[in-house]
Amino acid sequence: MSAPFSPSTKGTAPVPLSVLDLATVGEGTSAADALHTAVTLAVQAETRGYHRFWAAEHHAMPEVASSSPAVLLAHVAARTRTIRLGSGGVMLPNHTPLIVAEQFGTLHALAPGRVDLGLGRAPGTNAATASALRRNLPRSGGAADFPEQVEELMAFLTGQFPAGHPYTEVHAIPGPVQSRLPGGVSATGGPTPWLLGSSGFSARLAARLGLPFAFAHHFAPQHTTSAVRLYREQFRASAVLDRPYVMIGVQAFAAEDEKEAYHQVLTGVISMMRTQRGQSALMPTSEEAAHHVFSPAEEEFVQGWMASVEYGTPDVVRDGLARLAERTRANELLITTYAHGRTERLRSFDLIADAYGMPS
Repeated sequence: MSAPFSPSTKGTAPVPLSVLDLATVGEGTSAADALHTAVTLAVQAETRGYHRFWAAEHHAMPEVASSSPAVLLAHVAARTRTIRLGSGGVMLPNHTPLIVAEQFGTLHALAPGRVDLGLGRAPGTNAATASALRRNLPRSGGAADFPEQVEELMAFLTGQFPAGHPYTEVHAIPGPVQSRLPGGVSATGGPTPWLLGSSGFSARLAARLGLPFAFAHHFAPQHTTSAVRLYREQFRASAVLDRPYVMIGVQAFAAEDEKEAYHQVLTGVISMMRTQRGQSALMPTSEEAAHHVFSPAEEEFVQGWMASVEYGTPDVVRDGLARLAERTRANELLITTYAHGRTERLRSFDLIADAYGMPS
């Protein structure tokens, strides 16, 4: 299997552990604080032996500052040396494939051999904002267009459009065409494409294209088993990947005190409830979460959401992650902490690394 899938993790983790960050903005903090925390987390993750640091694309959400993954990742690339960096993901219908190929080609030129390009088909926002993002795009951005967009993007990444394609002479730069020019020099390879998904649609597409697949177990746990099975059953080897590779996205939070872990996770749950009601606001503090009075409908939402979150003391979280990896036969786990506390979130990743005996 190629280098992008060879873990650098040392220690007792049964599968590589990676980080997904949303640059969450909590009450009493700013977007600048959240972005600086994301960079700090990436540096810390590299030091502790996490395999990847991914940033997510979201829009029009005051509690999430990661609207421009490529910009954030460029900042992180300048402050790290070995950890793989990527998008989790770029919401491709919001962009033209050429723009994405150029952005991530630039990242690859800056950090050769360690850039991932995770692609999703959801807008990462509400309908009005999605319309504003896509107003000048030639496609509708619907599910029927997504496979075509992915294939066009991959052609820009490789410089290999089929004969007669209208973009045969269009090149993403920085990109593969530079290595074929007289005297041209470029970094070998390019960004590694991934497909993200929360259902069977992306699982089937990832399998057909022979791409690694990252499944969003943290918000679609009811589909995890079926989607992963579908991907493995239908997988076709490609130039990117010779056999299936599954990374499972999971929300986890570790603290010395189980109650503190619960209240930190609860800040994210409350934020998610508000977002779904169209009431986006900065993420509440753990103190506010601890004193929130939930309606019966909210209680049901909390119980359903928390059922797929691994939280508690470090050993409890480690055991929960191990069970998830074993149940799904995951090749890798992508851990996210959707919570308020900056210090507590950074500490959580340290505690998880400690529980696995990863480098310190």
